[in-house]
Amino acid sequence: MTICYRERLLEGRRAMAHLIHVWHERNGWSHRVLPALVECLELGRVHNSQISNLRNAKLASPGPEVFLAIAQANAVLHAGLEPIKDRLAEVHPELLEVLSHACIPLAGDDGAPLSAGHFFEIFLGLAPLPACLDWFIEEAEAFSLSACLAEHFCKGRTWRQSRDEVMNAYPVSKVQRRDRFAEVMAGLRDYSSDEFEGELLDLHATHIALGGESNGGVEGFLEELRARARDLKFQETTY
Repeated sequence: MTICYRERLLEGRRAMAHLIHVWHERNGWSHRVLPALVECLELGRVHNSQISNLRNAKLASPGPEVFLAIAQANAVLHAGLEPIKDRLAEVHPELLEVLSHACIPLAGDDGAPLSAGHFFEIFLGLAPLPACLDWFIEEAEAFSLSACLAEHFCKGRTWRQSRDEVMNAYPVSKVQRRDRFAEVMAGLRDYSSDEFEGELLDLHATHIALGGESNGGVEGFLEELRARARDLKFQETTY
């Protein structure tokens, strides 16, 4: 069945929103970071409101300069901070401080940074998300998945017994994210769907570091968590 162009555009807008959201969640960025980087390095033009609206799937018709600016910023980050460190230190030291904590670029399945063409085609619904970033988590399931994470990583032990091992396996250095992860593991809070989507790549890395199977990649790991969540729900309704 042929997909209506309106449906395709809506799907593309949602996919782009997911992409921008995952990027920001993984790095712990506000929507001001990319525009500031673009301005400092003279990479083009993109406004705070455009990034915010892209992330919330509310930007209906961004101009080509938006995709170009985002792609050029992504390519710069893919090359690392060292080449731009002096420039940022001179022009925007606060931005350098933010990026020094986390500046993970968006890469495709081949490891290359996503280009302006990639971003544009994803936004139009003409190309799918890279497989390594193609997942959506609904708000209703984020809570049960959070509970399954703790059970999975702690392997039936208490958080006190497994804390050091699990925290050492979690690859994130940003203090705010580490504290949030520890709270989820301890059962003090749950991830929201947005937070879970942004954490998934690093949660999968934690799974591997703790001796988990890598077969199926991130998607396989997420499906395993969903199966655990279904089992827990079945047990609760049965007993």
